Amino acid sequence: MYVESRSAGTMVTMPSRLSKGLPRRTGSLCPECLKVIPATLYIGDGALKMRKTCKEHGEFDEVCWSDAEMYLKAENWAFDGVGLENPSIVDAKVCPYECGLCNLHYSHTALCNIDLTNRCNLKCPICFANANAAGYVFEPTFEQIVYEFAVLRAQRPIPVISIQFAGGEPTIYPQFPEIVKASKEMGFGQVQVATNGIRIATEDGFLEKVAEAGLNTIYLQFDGLREENYIRARGRPLLDIKFKVIEKVREMDRAGKEHPTICLVPTMVNSFNDDQPGDILNFAIQNRDVVKGVNYQPVSLTGRIPEEDRRKLRYTLSDLAYDLEEQTGYLTRDDWYPVPFVAPISELVSALTGSPKTVFTSHPACGLASYLFLEKGRDPVPITRFIDVEGLMEDMWILAQETREKKIKFTSKIKALSLLKKHFKKDEAPEDMGLSKMLKILNRMFTKGDKKGAAEFSWSTMYVGGM
Repeated sequence: MYVESRSAGTMVTMPSRLSKGLPRRTGSLCPECLKVIPATLYIGDGALKMRKTCKEHGEFDEVCWSDAEMYLKAENWAFDGVGLENPSIVDAKVCPYECGLCNLHYSHTALCNIDLTNRCNLKCPICFANANAAGYVFEPTFEQIVYEFAVLRAQRPIPVISIQFAGGEPTIYPQFPEIVKASKEMGFGQVQVATNGIRIATEDGFLEKVAEAGLNTIYLQFDGLREENYIRARGRPLLDIKFKVIEKVREMDRAGKEHPTICLVPTMVNSFNDDQPGDILNFAIQNRDVVKGVNYQPVSLTGRIPEEDRRKLRYTLSDLAYDLEEQTGYLTRDDWYPVPFVAPISELVSALTGSPKTVFTSHPACGLASYLFLEKGRDPVPITRFIDVEGLMEDMWILAQETREKKIKFTSKIKALSLLKKHFKKDEAPEDMGLSKMLKILNRMFTKGDKKGAAEFSWSTMYVGGM
């Protein structure tokens, strides 16, 4: 269904070269020795599974997605980027042993995580970064981090525009407000911090400092609405800390001050908090004046974990979709799409504006997402209910290829807006979301390619993702 274009210039997306279908062969890592070993992806008991054998450590059989059909749907929406014009490593031969953005990469950096420190003010039993376990302090200097900024902004054909400070706990970096300010001065449009929220909640004036410096998003660790979640996962009570972060941002909002928005980030573990994703999403919606998204993170099980524990704790993206469907009643498994699903939008906006835009071409199994439209006094409505999103993306992709060949783009802009009318389901749309409003938002996005249109769109919606 896709038309491949090889023309130069503003092209940011390519048809995927990903091997598709099941079963199929791939490569994986032995969890014991980390050697690359052959593996097979196959369907077993309705799930996507991976079977792999290490000559030294034996056979491993793991569930990747609990619903293989959901995986196959995601796989259909794979896209590749166009790679890098100036990779850090120009002659890489084998992945993943030659680390860095190299000539083998199809994608550019969409969001860069920068670890400011490996120090942390918590000792979480569940820690993705394994903070505090290194036995030494890793903390780049201010100058080293600014150099990293320069490298990211020099990336071509698309300079990096989004970064997320991580760690450890990035807010305890000695010059955190200053490094946020420096990042904005160097042109990053979206600056996030992945944080437990302790410093924001407890230190007077800290939120105001980072807001003034230009922080856009607080990516807030949020494991549920029961205190026992935090005691088990984080080693101490923290629920009140989370509430204080939300209230502090709300106070700034009510005072008319510029402030970051909040994205809640629950680590999801089977048999631990798998009964709570619906409550977390409902809580986010109740606080939608300052909370603009929820990004669930299924637990990452790595290294030497006994098979029995892996099977007990494993929580996949399709588990998340099923649980949210059961627990909310308004978001179904069919409302989810993989991250690269929206790549045709970037491709079309790039062609219309004559300037390459950031495009999300990560692996389709990397994450799923949906958008909810929020209307007071009514159940949230997934955007998939009133827009034929698949038809819209297919048509946008085709139009992008046609537009790139044209010298005069005006007719393509008109056609782009007409596509929305074609795929807009008026009778199923919420009362506050008429076609004229949606056309106005997209017109700004297609004409200027700036974030104002996207911001106006997200103002009435709640992002829901799993990564």
